[in-house]
Amino acid sequence: MNTNQALRVAMIIQGYHPLVGGAERQLAAVAPLLQARGVDVHILTRRYPGLAAFEMIGGVPVHRLPIPGPKAVASAVFTLAALPLLWRLRPHVIHAYSLFSPATTAVTAKRLLGAPVVVKVLRGGALGDVIRLQQKSSGEGRMALFRKQVDAFVVISQEIDAELAAAGVPPERRVFLPNGVDIGHFAPADKQALRSKLGLPGAPIVVFAGRLAAEKRVDQLLALWPAARAAHAGATLLIIGTGEQELALKRAAGEGVQFVGQVDDVAPYLKAADLFVLPSSTEGLSNAMLEAMATGLPVVATSVGGTTDLITPGENGLLVPPDSPPALQEALLTLLADEARRTEMGRRGREQVLGDYALPAVAGRLRNLYNQLAATQPASRVLNSV
Repeated sequence: MNTNQALRVAMIIQGYHPLVGGAERQLAAVAPLLQARGVDVHILTRRYPGLAAFEMIGGVPVHRLPIPGPKAVASAVFTLAALPLLWRLRPHVIHAYSLFSPATTAVTAKRLLGAPVVVKVLRGGALGDVIRLQQKSSGEGRMALFRKQVDAFVVISQEIDAELAAAGVPPERRVFLPNGVDIGHFAPADKQALRSKLGLPGAPIVVFAGRLAAEKRVDQLLALWPAARAAHAGATLLIIGTGEQELALKRAAGEGVQFVGQVDDVAPYLKAADLFVLPSSTEGLSNAMLEAMATGLPVVATSVGGTTDLITPGENGLLVPPDSPPALQEALLTLLADEARRTEMGRRGREQVLGDYALPAVAGRLRNLYNQLAATQPASRVLNSV
């Protein structure tokens, strides 16, 4: 790589703004910081109905490519459309988000361009990238291809790291690089002032933020909430997010539950709350949980995925087994009854996020990874001419 050239990175992800999930939010947060560090970022994603083929979002170019027909056809067409675009962009590094079609597109492009490939594995466990890929008829072949062609696998939890190790990925190509959080934007604030502004009650507030999907187990949370209300009069459960289970969950909700829907900024709601809850059966590394901890909230969560890397029971939150509503209820009631303990746990949680998960530090480490990979490429294989 010519040191006078800007480092150009093509990010490939299945969905992007306005289709928002954890991976999309993380990419949207880190991309501008990478640009500020001299990285020319381009995002390649699927073009869903009603979305433009190209637009600038937050100063970052977003290229949306067609996905016509059934799933297999859509994936193939996306890759075929991505290849000429990547040829024009001539990236120094290609960064795919997930082990599925983004990774397949990236390694196909590597054969054409010679650019090194980074793949971020988004989730572990039964619904995670590695296990789901292995369950596909073509899974073993694709995993063998990725072991050969992917230069670095970004892992966000020890669970994912162990799964990749079991799949034969050597340690030197497994890079632990967790999600980051904007510690300034998600700093603690005056709870009562925010509650007044948002129209929220003064009684204890528990908040969940995430997709309303089956694996998040929000139905279990709703089923135990009457017990929390009985013990703490006026307590409110805020549900932030949308998803395929939204209507069913609204029908199942009793008193003291508010569905906020999708919001552009969850920070005010987190800052106004007393406790964050994450009852998922599987997780990668929850951005919402990181953001909640940054605002000084203690966490009650299930011991899955990256949650166990982040939460030290009794220090910054409480962990319970997945799919164990009685244990989840007991943990919620324990912390709802002890404001001093919640405050101390929240303080420790924010300190941990400040030390290990600040977004600028994560962006800097990602930039260093790109530099290292680009520097290993022979001059004849560096095709960019910015």
